Amino acid sequence: MSAHLTILGFNSAIPTVSSSPTAQFLEMDERCFLIDCGEGTQVQLRKAKARFSKINHIFISHLHGDHCFGLPGLIASFRLLGRETPLHVYGPKGIKELLETIFKFTETHKGFEVVYHELQSKKSEKIYEDHKLEVFTIPLDHRIYCNGYLFKEKPKERHLNMEQVSKYPEIETCDYQNIKNGKDFVLSDGYVLKNEVLTTDPHKSVSYAFCSDTRYSESILPLINEVDLLYHEATFLHELKEMADYTGHTTALEAARIARKANVGKLIVGHFSNRYHDLTVFLDEAREVFPNTDLPKALVPVEIL
Repeated sequence: MSAHLTILGFNSAIPTVSSSPTAQFLEMDERCFLIDCGEGTQVQLRKAKARFSKINHIFISHLHGDHCFGLPGLIASFRLLGRETPLHVYGPKGIKELLETIFKFTETHKGFEVVYHELQSKKSEKIYEDHKLEVFTIPLDHRIYCNGYLFKEKPKERHLNMEQVSKYPEIETCDYQNIKNGKDFVLSDGYVLKNEVLTTDPHKSVSYAFCSDTRYSESILPLINEVDLLYHEATFLHELKEMADYTGHTTALEAARIARKANVGKLIVGHFSNRYHDLTVFLDEAREVFPNTDLPKALVPVEIL
């Protein structure tokens, strides 16, 4: 499966000349998801040459402006581009009122259906599912109601071992799907061919966890355990832990601790305070705890393995 993450923006609070607020474009097996939508997101989407019209599901972590102020403009642009397919928007309770109020007073006529999925549970819940993927909320600890999101591919089909399958004429093409689904095959004489003889292991399913604004919280560990890629906010260095706690944020050191305790494959830290000009200090602090940490690179696709 092809899975790529393109980080469109990763700074906190306000846009700058060189960076944008939080927004991410996630592609998993031909599905295109937008995660958060800070100011300027649609410009970043164009710079990234993202498949603009393929975005059918948008996930908003919380209603602070640096995570959602780009959404009204994006939806308005969809209309101008002639969109007809429904758009699903997931976010905290209140997101519908926020957007529809803007559309009302700006006389923005969408021309397509916006389906709102308003969230308010403080427990993780499955909010999206199709035959290949599932998306779950990751409850976070911020100043206002906030969720991260976990994107998981479902277990894949096993691969037929045709060298073995061809030895048994009783196995017909119509039996292949059941075998790929993991079932044994029973011959006419009652002998059971074990599935592991007829198949080989499937390709690994991939997973990605996005943890937006939050204080350090080990409650998320079971949800993100062993994900292939974790994006976790790291607004401050650990010397400002008291400020991080007060404002509802995490330090780079704490983000690395989360990654280590969850045994994730790779960590990307982001959402940096604008007080820092040299971002390598975040990398240095995080790598002391979790060596496989990277800084985000805007508009550069990252393969999720």
